[in-house]
Amino acid sequence: MIKVRKAGERGHADHGWLDTFHTFSFADYHDPEHVHFRGLRVINEDYVAPGRGFGKHPHRDMEILTWILEGSLQHEDSMGNGSVIRPGEAQVMSAGTGVMHSEFNPSPDTTVHLLQIWIFPRRKDLPPRYEQASLADRPAGALHAIAGPRGSGAAVVLEADATVYVAKLELGAAVRHQPAPSRGVWVQVSRGEVSVNDVALSAGDGVALEGENVVDVVGRASGSEVLLFDLA
Repeated sequence: MIKVRKAGERGHADHGWLDTFHTFSFADYHDPEHVHFRGLRVINEDYVAPGRGFGKHPHRDMEILTWILEGSLQHEDSMGNGSVIRPGEAQVMSAGTGVMHSEFNPSPDTTVHLLQIWIFPRRKDLPPRYEQASLADRPAGALHAIAGPRGSGAAVVLEADATVYVAKLELGAAVRHQPAPSRGVWVQVSRGEVSVNDVALSAGDGVALEGENVVDVVGRASGSEVLLFDLA
């Protein structure tokens, strides 16, 4: 089964300082047909204006992964962490029993473009934690694990039965993922154009795959990028 979620079908809100697109139901946007896909609860594509951001707010019982496409984002939280995340870096915050955090665009003149991803944790009431790692030196044309369970070798740990991969693809370059039986796969196109099992997709599009023995992703334009989610 292959089910496409086109970019133009997503929820959208323009708050002036924040232009945001919701693949799944979020905040005031509710779509009963797109609440979540397996353990993948949120994919928000956000554009945050220079010098603006999300003030301190709470989260609980969610794995929150941030992937920057352009610009940078400053993070601070109630665990005492403070950092700036840039393209090529993966940041995960396990909200667990509860955490407060804020996220701001520190640039005075550049909009930050990012994906914020929420994944259901393996269980509730885990200790909150934070981790950040660079993937900037990983070569194009291959799948690299951004985030995954302990022992998976991913750049950062997810307290969830899910692994998130990134692949940068030039025109004609291809990667293949072979999910284990009963696993589901979601592919989100973050840049450019690709085909997924011969289905043409563009930036902002996503596709759910279930019952597929292989997932083949091929670049249809230079500088393309996808995030691939392998989910229980």
